[in-house]
Amino acid sequence: MARIPHFRWAILTLVFLAAVLNYVDRQTLSALAPTIQRDLGMDDRAYANVVNLFLVAYTIAYLISGKIVDALGTRAGMVLFVAWWSVANMLTAAAHGVRSLGVFRFGLGLGEAGVWPAASKVVAEWFPARERALAIGIYTMGATIGATVAPYLVIPLAGFPFAQKLPFVADLFGPGAGWRMAFVVTGLLGLMWLVPWWLFYRQPRESNQITAAELGMLDQATAEEARTSGTVNEAPWTWRQIFTSRVVWLLLLGRLITDPVWYFYQFWFPKYLHTARGVAQDQLTITWIVYAAAGAGSLAGGWLSGVLVKRKIAPAQSRLWVMLGCACLMPVSPFIAHVAGLDGAMTLTVIAVFAALAWLINISSLVVDLVPRACLGTVFSVVATGSTIGGILMNTLVAAMVSGPGKGAGFLDRAVNTLLGPLLGAVQGAGYARWFLIMACLHPVAWLLLWRLRPRPAVPAAPSIR
Repeated sequence: MARIPHFRWAILTLVFLAAVLNYVDRQTLSALAPTIQRDLGMDDRAYANVVNLFLVAYTIAYLISGKIVDALGTRAGMVLFVAWWSVANMLTAAAHGVRSLGVFRFGLGLGEAGVWPAASKVVAEWFPARERALAIGIYTMGATIGATVAPYLVIPLAGFPFAQKLPFVADLFGPGAGWRMAFVVTGLLGLMWLVPWWLFYRQPRESNQITAAELGMLDQATAEEARTSGTVNEAPWTWRQIFTSRVVWLLLLGRLITDPVWYFYQFWFPKYLHTARGVAQDQLTITWIVYAAAGAGSLAGGWLSGVLVKRKIAPAQSRLWVMLGCACLMPVSPFIAHVAGLDGAMTLTVIAVFAALAWLINISSLVVDLVPRACLGTVFSVVATGSTIGGILMNTLVAAMVSGPGKGAGFLDRAVNTLLGPLLGAVQGAGYARWFLIMACLHPVAWLLLWRLRPRPAVPAAPSIR
């Protein structure tokens, strides 16, 4: 079989496409939320219920998916999770109420979480340290492109006159045939992706496509990393070591505090534009600007920290310096809700989302930099549970802010009220502006915590006295 120069980038292209499909399937619900809510009789509380069911499943899956990937290997693990979420997405077409929709979104969450620990292992297996942040940025840009593409793909499907043009489809699906067909089509794309992945993905030393030069470069980079960091050949951590590691807890807290910003732009920003800015559903394709900014932030964040690594700054410290710049940009967030005109709001949103995704790339790279490769999937999953827990708290808080007096905050009301009852009461009905204010503070606070992960200079030994 022919050898392909720079084959690692072809492998990354497949991971990029998986990320695109992951977010197309995820964003189908938020892109079609006004139509689906109307057809299924869902208010904003019910919408929060469904989104939180997805996030609860995502959290559960994160805890175990990395261990599954470490056990099965990257190739089989990715197949399992992509196939699972694609089928769950297709089944969403059968939803006929809030409960059934919630069940199918729960299934989607169980599958979608697994792609990220698997992707992190792909990067660790195929890329040297100087390229990892850029590689993570590229496949994360796939997620933002998926979010960009989703409205353009699914909104026309939802509005297509199936009863007149394709009556057999309307007869098959009944009311809401358009949005139901959107879930079927997007799910089928994931199943198609499985074919090239199964054919081409192998470990570098097992691949028939990698050239001798590229394999030699990877071996040299691995040997250098083994000399400088010790994580390449370090034994996998036990569960006890993982849950008592300062590194793991700081990274988990960092994602818990900051990932809610990106979740907000995925799940709530189209609704914000629709309800607070008066943007009609057929005009919500404007959100492509937000996701394009996210993609640019993903690439820029990965590229910039890679530049610093090439200048002999330690990888972990390089990520932290880039994250400081991102944290300094986030205080533009409160002005999004107050600036006059949609153009001004979208401009400020672009800045905030760009910074949030550049941050996300680098905090993800910190996991790869600081954790033994043998247990990378497991640790990545544990750290990422902070992300989904933060997303659940954000979703509950925002639902309370946009609900009228006397309405609940959504799924897990009692549990969250035990922790945040007074806060939820204080912001009940306050609207989106309060959340934009909170988002200004999250990244600066998290950076102060994560700065403790910077490499410490060695203390010279005291001279012996003879």
